[in-house]
Amino acid sequence: MSYGFKIIVEGEYALFTRPEMKVERVSYDVPTVSAMEGLIKSVYWKPAIRIVIDKIIVFNPIKFINIRRNEIKTKIAQRNVTSQINGKGSPEIYASETRSQRAGMLLKDVKYGVDFHFELTGNKSDHADESEEKHYNIMLRRLRNGQCFRQPCLGCREFSVSMIELVDEFDLTQVDPSLVGDTDLGYMLYGMKFADGGKPINNDWDEPKFSDEADPMYYRPHMIDGVIDVAKYREGIIC
Repeated sequence: MSYGFKIIVEGEYALFTRPEMKVERVSYDVPTVSAMEGLIKSVYWKPAIRIVIDKIIVFNPIKFINIRRNEIKTKIAQRNVTSQINGKGSPEIYASETRSQRAGMLLKDVKYGVDFHFELTGNKSDHADESEEKHYNIMLRRLRNGQCFRQPCLGCREFSVSMIELVDEFDLTQVDPSLVGDTDLGYMLYGMKFADGGKPINNDWDEPKFSDEADPMYYRPHMIDGVIDVAKYREGIIC
């Protein structure tokens, strides 16, 4: 049995932020691997499995649009939330006092194909029936039924996916002619390598504590006729 999946996702807008832009948000031309992993985890994920992206296909022409958005400059501190739980203090943030307007360069009218599989991690595998087939069937059912436990998004939470479709094969004839050829995408963020390796540093899955320490991983993919062979360029990851 094959434990891989092919899905097509569409959205009105997408934003895969370049980390080198400090204040204003500017998107990469194509999706990052970590963004696609996050999208799939919104459908189904457990500590026992790891999502692995194999290919990303860009179908629509790459179009950008500039917008301005209201954002909050601060976030609620965890200690303030804990204080309120204990009956002390208040963790509210007043948007009118901390609002900041920022520009963003987004992608518009996007359609991507994502070829992925999962691997067992051995983390929190307490059930006797823990197997690849079990997770495959759960993922398959949820994709077929359009189920998710949180709204899948394209980079940023406010840019929701409008459609996810499970397919047997990708129709590469639908790739826009403007994407034909070999395009060097330069160095792109692949993902974050966390120091804890996905395991609680206190070895307690009931009340887990994870490390926030992480190093960015970069890779340099090429897009050939709209297809990014992630598995091929993953060998050149720089951390």
